[in-house]
Amino acid sequence: MVRKWVVLALALLPGAVWAQSSEVSAEAAEAKAGDVPVLAGPASLEPLPAPRVDGGLAGTPPVMPGARPSFAVLPMAVSVVPGLLLHGLGPLVEGDTGTAKRLFLMEGAGLGMLAVGGVPIALSGASRRIIGPMYAVTLTGVGLFSISTLSNLYAAVSPAFPPGLVPQRLPPLELEVGYQHVMDPAFEYRHFLSVGALARLERVRLEAGAKVSPDDGNLRVRVGGAYRLVGAPEAARGGADGTALDLEAAALVHRYPTEDFTLGGGELFLRGRYDMARVSPKMAGSFAELGLGYAMQRYAYSGPVDDILFEQLLYTFGFGVYLGRGGPFRGEALLYYDHRKDDFPGGIKAGGGVPGYFGLRGRMLLTERWGVSADMQVGSALVGRLSLVYALGGES
Repeated sequence: MVRKWVVLALALLPGAVWAQSSEVSAEAAEAKAGDVPVLAGPASLEPLPAPRVDGGLAGTPPVMPGARPSFAVLPMAVSVVPGLLLHGLGPLVEGDTGTAKRLFLMEGAGLGMLAVGGVPIALSGASRRIIGPMYAVTLTGVGLFSISTLSNLYAAVSPAFPPGLVPQRLPPLELEVGYQHVMDPAFEYRHFLSVGALARLERVRLEAGAKVSPDDGNLRVRVGGAYRLVGAPEAARGGADGTALDLEAAALVHRYPTEDFTLGGGELFLRGRYDMARVSPKMAGSFAELGLGYAMQRYAYSGPVDDILFEQLLYTFGFGVYLGRGGPFRGEALLYYDHRKDDFPGGIKAGGGVPGYFGLRGRMLLTERWGVSADMQVGSALVGRLSLVYALGGES
């Protein structure tokens, strides 16, 4: 059991070795009759079978009425109190010991990494010699603990609704235009026009976006791309699994005309996604993300002020759900934390340092051609964005 969770942690950590195994877990072999069949072992990276019309998986027995676990109030209540502190109590009360064990192990791994990274930082007085790697370990611990918290709640409520499916095909080109509003006491800008483009070419994804304020000419432009190292391309997934690992790179320029300075730089990033159905059938339709990266940036000022060159640790984690069950309606929603400080939300002001910001974003196609994209972010500023998406080159 411990070996399986080491594999899961590695799968969630970008850049880690992705282990594979063909062994069937003891918990799956001991599952009680009537449980939903295990979709795939946590260590497997093979795509899950394609979905059937009835929402099941090809190669599995037809889903009969009553086969899906029914929603129960007591496990849901226990998942909140005291389940928010002891993850897995909800499934344990329900009798699902396999899911309970996995959630307890994920929580324990998160707390362990939090201690391994946080204690040296505290004892060294946040020494620059160790702050980088130790901060990454600490954030990974916080991420695993947060993901296990949300997985605990999702496992309790998931029987009440049919899970979403991984979109089998996304269009090769998406264009979007929208409006962004920023409430930041440190800057005068408020209203922004937002435009963007997203292209999918086999294993390569290209993105470009710009946000400009008519009020004072504040302009932020970001251009980047990603290469899929592990997992099926978004434009043509071969199965019902979205597990993937991407290597991303981007360049950024942000011009502040009123304040008379410009921020520019480049970054590299590894982003891993893990479908939580591999952890437990009750978590079908959900996924977890972890990402780690590095940015080199420069603040350029007009006049006699010297430019400032600095480095930034990039880190993000989140828990999301797939939207739609086949057909033209498809997409996803993600609740996440982003450790960067150079975006419009800034960093949350706190006594123990400056964390990043929290966000909720969704992107969905409502028809074959039209969709919407939305973001809400909270840091030292409050940012909201709503965009209209138009897809090109997809199925007619």
